[in-house]
Amino acid sequence: MKNTKIIIKTSSKNYPIYLGDKIINITGTLIKKKLPNVKKICIICDKKLPNLFLKNLTKSLKKYKIIIYKLSSTEKIKSFKVAYKITENLLKNNFNRSDCVISMGGGILGDLSAFVASITKRGIKFVNIPTTLLAQVDASVGGKTGINTDMGKNLLGTFYQPEFILSDMFALKSLPRREMICGYGEILKHSLISDRRFFLWLNSNAKKIIFNRDKKALKYAIYKSCKIKSYIIKKDEKEKNLRMILNFGHTFGHGFEGAKNFSKKLNHGEAVLLGMIVASKFSFSKKILSLNELNLIKKHYINLNLPMDINKVFLKKDINKIVKFAARDKKNVNEKINLILLNKIGKATKPGQFKIKIPEFKKFLTSVFH
Repeated sequence: MKNTKIIIKTSSKNYPIYLGDKIINITGTLIKKKLPNVKKICIICDKKLPNLFLKNLTKSLKKYKIIIYKLSSTEKIKSFKVAYKITENLLKNNFNRSDCVISMGGGILGDLSAFVASITKRGIKFVNIPTTLLAQVDASVGGKTGINTDMGKNLLGTFYQPEFILSDMFALKSLPRREMICGYGEILKHSLISDRRFFLWLNSNAKKIIFNRDKKALKYAIYKSCKIKSYIIKKDEKEKNLRMILNFGHTFGHGFEGAKNFSKKLNHGEAVLLGMIVASKFSFSKKILSLNELNLIKKHYINLNLPMDINKVFLKKDINKIVKFAARDKKNVNEKINLILLNKIGKATKPGQFKIKIPEFKKFLTSVFH
């Protein structure tokens, strides 16, 4: 399979995404070419990754001094405690601004690693090697970093763009199906907010992506998602306006994750999928999304057996907890919940158009339960 290069353009930096099959072996070559002053590299990787991945990566980096952290990929590692421990070790090993942190894993590790790179000596080099579908189509692109607090998810963070992203599709072969569905949620989101034709293509090809892991279909879906996100962040890198449409389904989703204490009982992609179907229903209740469009979205979920029934995941007594976490979302203003909704498939509402008072948000959420 031919490798593809996508250029991400932002106001602070332009950088490439290299997309291909078994391309992790060229990491060292790319660093030598693009970052000639790197001498030390810290690899932060998912301890559950097959040993072959780390072996191939370190083999390509044999000319550099390497520190390796193997971490469990759970939301609990996105903490000050873990970030502080890693930065202290980097400083102890005299990492300079010209040295590099490499993240190899999913979005959780990417968020943590990029945060560490951004605050160490006010910014050292960062390279992202996303190994989950969710990270390849969304989390690795755009420069958001973040750690969690007791108050909620990603409430502390920076904007920090990588030097380059290396998306190796070979990594997706070992992903559990649950993780494929998790990543598919973000692919579907990109189509719903921005590209109706892409949604119609997904109607015909989603099973190839999730169940067959068809390389051609997967590559197109990853490429298309990165292009959509790239277009949005080019116009609004720091999430002042347009970029907020990428949060379609996420305000509900973060509320759902928080209500489950950010545990593996409900992963991020599943929460976003639930959030998008609830946000679509809310769009219909606000008379901005037609019943026909809502039914098309529902049919898509049913055909793929995607999580869509809130009653299977939560009890009515969980509503207050969901509302509490949704109300803490970063995009909210003046004690109102700032929602991105749908006008139609392929077109989201403008950021700030729907600022919902908490009682109304709670009332609608209550109506979704049987």
